[in-house]
Amino acid sequence: MTSPLPEPQPNVVLKKMQAPVHAVSPVLAARHPAERLRMMARRLSALAWRCILAALLGLPLAAPMHSVAAADEAPLRFGILPLGGAFESRNDWDPILADLSRAVGRPVSVLSVNSYEALEQAIQRDQVDMAFLSGKMALDAVTQRRMNVVAQVTRHDGLPGYRALLLTRKTGPRTTLKGLLAEPERWRLARGESRSVSGFIVPQLQLFLPNHIVMETRFASEVVGTHQATALAVANGEADVATNNTADFERFRLQFPAEAERLQVIWESELIPHAQIVVRRDYSPAFQKKVQAFLVDYARGKGQRGDAERAVLKSLHDLAGFVPADNTSLLPAAKLAYQLARQSAMTSQWVNEAARQARLQRIESGYADQLAALRGSAP
Repeated sequence: MTSPLPEPQPNVVLKKMQAPVHAVSPVLAARHPAERLRMMARRLSALAWRCILAALLGLPLAAPMHSVAAADEAPLRFGILPLGGAFESRNDWDPILADLSRAVGRPVSVLSVNSYEALEQAIQRDQVDMAFLSGKMALDAVTQRRMNVVAQVTRHDGLPGYRALLLTRKTGPRTTLKGLLAEPERWRLARGESRSVSGFIVPQLQLFLPNHIVMETRFASEVVGTHQATALAVANGEADVATNNTADFERFRLQFPAEAERLQVIWESELIPHAQIVVRRDYSPAFQKKVQAFLVDYARGKGQRGDAERAVLKSLHDLAGFVPADNTSLLPAAKLAYQLARQSAMTSQWVNEAARQARLQRIESGYADQLAALRGSAP
């Protein structure tokens, strides 16, 4: 089986939606012009070194004489899931992030990446203050990386979630679910990364493992990529079956109508809860409430402004808006992760039964800790 494609490096775009303004102090203005120039040069030099040090260490920049102002002006770093591509995702989010910048009174910078792994690493390095995440990544951000859920997306269909899909070509030798389950080793798979809920976790849990098929090892070959990439791989004959989801496949139909016409859905999962917006706990409860209020009110107004905001959300996978949410909205994601871990432990090969039972006990303990953290009872 071929190895997954190498992970691309993250594309980081620091696009400030609101530039800070720096005024010259009255004391400096009263000095001789030459002295003012020397003092300004020294201050600029010191500021430059602070900027370099902050960038190298991944720390927020703080000026010693104006710490409150500097904190207010520090960019809010927003991380985006790579649903289509890094550039496409960033462009889709730019309008709403510009509005967010004005609402909270500080600049917003964008971290747009090409893989789930790159975004997860950025969160682990504390390079993300706020993010659009789903499933396992949102769960890890809350239980391991000091973040809180403030909102959850909604869609126009009114459903509380979306579904994972399996796609094949309409014509050819491999087009049926029965054939896939009977001889997976003859099929070429295009799937999402292991952190992707609809691209890996749910198909593995709800379809493949119950049929004694491990996605990573049973197929003739595999391609790992975004939902757009997996659908294109099947449409272009580079793979036989692809994981996807209802929201992304709708978007794919609009962007690639000719390729979408070659594809069919052979399997659908149960409903998967929608993605969440998370914010780092280092920000005050008042600031988190401010962000939540902006998101919940977005696209709910009337007139031209409301129409423009609704158009922005429509470009974001046809979203209808945001609803208030907290960490308990991740309980379904925790259950999914628990079920997958348990199912994998039950079907895997072990040295002896004691080793299997030890693994199952760790899974149960970890799940209990997650539930406590999400419900707010963890220390």
